[in-house]
Amino acid sequence: MAQRAVAVMRSLPARLSVALVLVLTLGTLVAVATRAQVGSGLSAADWAAIRFTLWQAMASAVVSVLLAIPVARALARRQFKGRSALVMLLGAPFLLPVIVAVLGLLAVFGRGGIANDALGLIGIAPVSIYGAGGVILAHVFFNLPLAVRLILQGWLDIPSERFRLAAQLNAPMWRVLEWPMLQRVLPGAALVIFLICLTSFAVALILGGGPRATTVELAIYQAIRFDFDLGRAALLAAVQFALCAVAAAIAWRITPLDGLGGGLDRGVARWDHSPLDWVWLVAVTLFLVTPLVMIVLRGLPGLTQLPDSIWAAAGRSIAVAAGSTILSVLMALSLALRGGLIANLVGVLPLASSALVMGTGLFVIVYAFVSPTAVALPVTMLVNAVLALPFGLRVLGSAVRDVRANYDRLSQSLGLSGWAALRIVMLPRLRRPLGFAAGLAAALSMGDLGVIALFATDAQETLPLAMYRLMGAYQMEAAASAALLLLGLSLAAFWICDRGGRVDADL
Repeated sequence: MAQRAVAVMRSLPARLSVALVLVLTLGTLVAVATRAQVGSGLSAADWAAIRFTLWQAMASAVVSVLLAIPVARALARRQFKGRSALVMLLGAPFLLPVIVAVLGLLAVFGRGGIANDALGLIGIAPVSIYGAGGVILAHVFFNLPLAVRLILQGWLDIPSERFRLAAQLNAPMWRVLEWPMLQRVLPGAALVIFLICLTSFAVALILGGGPRATTVELAIYQAIRFDFDLGRAALLAAVQFALCAVAAAIAWRITPLDGLGGGLDRGVARWDHSPLDWVWLVAVTLFLVTPLVMIVLRGLPGLTQLPDSIWAAAGRSIAVAAGSTILSVLMALSLALRGGLIANLVGVLPLASSALVMGTGLFVIVYAFVSPTAVALPVTMLVNAVLALPFGLRVLGSAVRDVRANYDRLSQSLGLSGWAALRIVMLPRLRRPLGFAAGLAAALSMGDLGVIALFATDAQETLPLAMYRLMGAYQMEAAASAALLLLGLSLAAFWICDRGGRVDADL
């Protein structure tokens, strides 16, 4: 009886996590499907939004991957001081709030940005960042570093002995080693970026709009906030879910071809350098750093003059991020401990949905009972927790498997099982991945501008939404200061969680 009670208690958190994920993904999809006005069909504007969504996601993925190839190759061929810092910088856009990065891009490429100022000095007319070009530019800013990291890993996976053998045989390394590796890596990297760009709401909200640059998620937002047409919003949400589900299924099924075999893990000194390597490395560094520098320069002077409403919004962002982080980590840990195919499938199910699809379904559900604005913050917290779950589960899943492989026999010999094994053996060795997973969830939630845009009024706005409204009112100096505050809070949330996991952690 006692063993059964322990087994039930161990499975209960996982079952609750599965139930919550299913409600917020498939449950909201059912709500959307029942409300969708299928008979009325999609309008010409809706079909235009679908075409633009697919086109911009494909273009963003292709451009990001093509630009990432020479950058990753330069990093693979060059060893220099600061290389590790540059590789670390490539992970920064993942933690960067989208609206902060967009404001930084506006400071560089906008009508009053430094790029247009430079063009004006040489007599060239200014360019506009708004529209399709701006959406793709922003997506490349976010996804180029991800593509570089994915492709660079492919280069590093080639055994050094293969390079030596190719050199001895005077064989072209690009044709016999690097191009076959890229054929394995590029499709998966492109599909991941394509899926990310399908659900990029904040970028389209700020830089898109208009009949030629409206995504499906932006059309959902407009249908709810401006037209209050829940039927049309629900139909578009169903379309968006279908697009994401198909893309996620394709990405899930694509597996790399066999690699080039193993090696002896020796380092290799590449001699096939090119002066263009430094051009690519300097260019990508400037592309990533300049918008952040502009945010600091423009936001720092007015940071102490922000109105009380901005600080109140920051407090709400902190509260929402704290709640979603705790919930997301607990769900990821329970599913990682439970393991199995069902837990893994449920863990990646949020990738087939999006914040706007979940938000639309929840809006339809709660509208019949309470005012959506009354539950804006709790709903945002729940959705953010579920959206961060795949990343936390990926981090914790492998860590749990390693601990079990190394310590299960020892635990059994000592008679440790159930909660005792979890407390004494498992959790001390999971502190590092737990801290990292919590940091990712906190940073992602802190900068989210998704569900809150559907539900909140001024009384419930979080810092990203308050910043967006400042930009809409053309208060760009105040928006820059709010962006600097949001950037600091996001990075601090990640650092606190990650550092907390590493202090006194077991190896």
